[in-house]
Amino acid sequence: MASNTSPSLADALAAGTVVLDGGMSNQLESAGHDLSDELWSARLLAEQPEAVAEAHLAYFLAGADVAITASYQATFEGFARRGTGHDEAARLLALSVDLARTAARRAGDAGVERPLWVAASVGPYGAMLADGAEYRGRYGLSVAELERFHRPRMEVLAAAGPDVLALETVPDADEGAALLRTVRGLGVPAWLSYTVDGTNTRAGQPLEEAFAPAADVDEVIAVGVNCCAPQDVEPAVEIAARVTGKPVVVYPNSGEAWDARARAWTGRTTFGTEQIEAWRAAGARLIGGCCRVGPEGITAIASGVSRAPRSD
Repeated sequence: MASNTSPSLADALAAGTVVLDGGMSNQLESAGHDLSDELWSARLLAEQPEAVAEAHLAYFLAGADVAITASYQATFEGFARRGTGHDEAARLLALSVDLARTAARRAGDAGVERPLWVAASVGPYGAMLADGAEYRGRYGLSVAELERFHRPRMEVLAAAGPDVLALETVPDADEGAALLRTVRGLGVPAWLSYTVDGTNTRAGQPLEEAFAPAADVDEVIAVGVNCCAPQDVEPAVEIAARVTGKPVVVYPNSGEAWDARARAWTGRTTFGTEQIEAWRAAGARLIGGCCRVGPEGITAIASGVSRAPRSD
């Protein structure tokens, strides 16, 4: 029977490699769901929650140990623009965690016996803007203002009982600092993951500076990069491990580029499992895929890594 309580994700990372899931949006789109609005996959939390649970289940069955919830673009502000009130928005945020738990139970019923974990996605401020700003940063907001934006939904997500908060696709060191402030005292561990351009954040700050504050935050169990080109992963992993001394999380895109105006992917896939051993050698312990990496890619990762030993 799948378990999400023993061992803890932090213990599993200390013992070996843990496999993340792949892109939520591409899995939903492959099942025929239209995500062409500002709420992206978060819209289905209200309209077709079963589709979200099925997407999580597909990744668990493909070999993922961790499901990242469909709350990346779910914010009180974004829901309000669609006429959704505060209480209903909070319910939908909590539902995102429940749907991933449901998928873990179904995976257990289907014969998956390894531990499974749920990561509650906390996307950047730019995701709420839905204009590609999460790939630029520099929003014109202070660290304090960004903290005020993130705190309400992080409190709701933490109260829903995930195993970890995924502070992900962060383009700017200032936003990273705001998220680190907010996660203190919430009672839930977290990972912090930047989206990068080479060895800088998308906003242009050196990764050494961006990662450094996470070293002293006890709640942070991993740091790393996601939603970036596969070729940017290895140097970023080395920096993250050296600067923080923590396990590193990596889940790049397929290598294609997102055109925010056209809302479409362009270019070719450069994601390959032959890169994974180099990432592991540099310090990566939590490995998966982001946009355009589907269940087949996760199966390839899972079949090629040495997992953390089971704890029964």
